[in-house]
Amino acid sequence: MPQKTQNNFKLVGYMRVSRSRQSTARQEVALAAADCRMVFCDKISGKKWKRAGLDAALAAIRPGDKLAVEAIDRLGRSALEILTIIEELRLRGASLLSLSQHCDSATENGRIQCLFHAVFAEIEHVSITRRTQAGVDAAIARGKRRGGKPKLSPTQTSKARRLIDGGLRADQVAARLKVGRATLYRYLKADRSVAHA
Repeated sequence: MPQKTQNNFKLVGYMRVSRSRQSTARQEVALAAADCRMVFCDKISGKKWKRAGLDAALAAIRPGDKLAVEAIDRLGRSALEILTIIEELRLRGASLLSLSQHCDSATENGRIQCLFHAVFAEIEHVSITRRTQAGVDAAIARGKRRGGKPKLSPTQTSKARRLIDGGLRADQVAARLKVGRATLYRYLKADRSVAHA
């Protein structure tokens, strides 16, 4: 069980999610149950080394304190970064505590466990990245476009060119097609490039 805050040290909580719309509820519950005196948060990818919330959490650490996270991967997705943080904490007389994985870098065994979970977090991240890229590559191979739906179809682009050739101004044609003038020009230019290819 995670150790509660005692008089001789405090728990400084840190939580992170990759996107602003993701919930921190599970992490909040875990950190509150551990009786963290202060909690800092980032809503940013774990690949980013520079994080305001993490910097603030580390700045709040004093000798004897523990930086508490719900799980090691909340600290980051790079084993090197997590190792660097653990070493920084050690040099300051503090340690890292993972609540769900029940490991505390204050002990030799706990430090090894933390490093194991850090390596696993990086392997998992690399695996997710590879699967995502493989999915994108497969979709492209099947002829699917990346990004959103085109604003103008080839038929609409041809119609736009006929209307302009017939005397309508570009802004009038764009208004009819409910797109911006810049978008209309972009599609007309692309269409002309295809026609002359």
